[in-house]
Amino acid sequence: MNTSEPQAFFDLILDKHRQATVGIDVEKLNKWVKDLLYFLFPVYSDVHLQEYGEIVSYYDELKQNLRSILVFNEPAAIEKTEAVVEDFFKQLPILRESLCQDIEAIFSGDPAAKSREEVLVAYPGFYAITAYRIANILYKNEVPLIPRLISKNAHRLTGIDVHPGARIGKGFCIDHGTGVVIGETTDIGENVKIYQGVTLGALSVKKEDASTKRHPTIENNVVIYAGATILGGETVIGSNSVIGGNVWITQSLPPNSRVYYKARLIDVTKKRNGL
Repeated sequence: MNTSEPQAFFDLILDKHRQATVGIDVEKLNKWVKDLLYFLFPVYSDVHLQEYGEIVSYYDELKQNLRSILVFNEPAAIEKTEAVVEDFFKQLPILRESLCQDIEAIFSGDPAAKSREEVLVAYPGFYAITAYRIANILYKNEVPLIPRLISKNAHRLTGIDVHPGARIGKGFCIDHGTGVVIGETTDIGENVKIYQGVTLGALSVKKEDASTKRHPTIENNVVIYAGATILGGETVIGSNSVIGGNVWITQSLPPNSRVYYKARLIDVTKKRNGL
């Protein structure tokens, strides 16, 4: 590269830096999510609060940190920030209750889970659900970008990609979870269980369809096994259905459906002998 060539590029980049008025401290955001988990579930932390005053102080610090994160991201919307912070913390008891129901669903649905504490600290599915439920509150308050960053960090840590705009009911269980993808307009009912590699996605990826329902609806008490792909905004999986592994579904199914691939048994001995 000649010394004269970078000048226009450097001028462009410098101009962008001068125009930048906002930014996001991702590390501070991730720490806030972690601290919120410490507050809600002390098993995550080696710091256990003992006095009522300590609880109040920690709570106030959480509120202040969320406020500063939001203001840093959107400094022109101070009034909106206050409303978002108040709404989020007003919903904190509901958030904790929902997460407790998710813990119970995972614990009761997985024979390998020896305790609820194990689910809390060692199950990537639970962490991904927790991040989703936190991000979803902010998403519904029309907070830009931050909910996606919370989801991104959960994806990085767990391999599970849940869009904060999805609507997910109580008692949600993600077992194992690596490779799970849940799209923005997905609707999931109560007591649904999904396994690794499940995709709840869109048939169309056109930008002009962004405001339409593009992802499927999963009704109550559905189980979706590993590798299943369910696509389309008009696709509804009826309640109490079981979706087998590696199936591909683009049309609705009535309640109590059973969908699976039937394996073909091959006699390996005959095949080796050319029979």
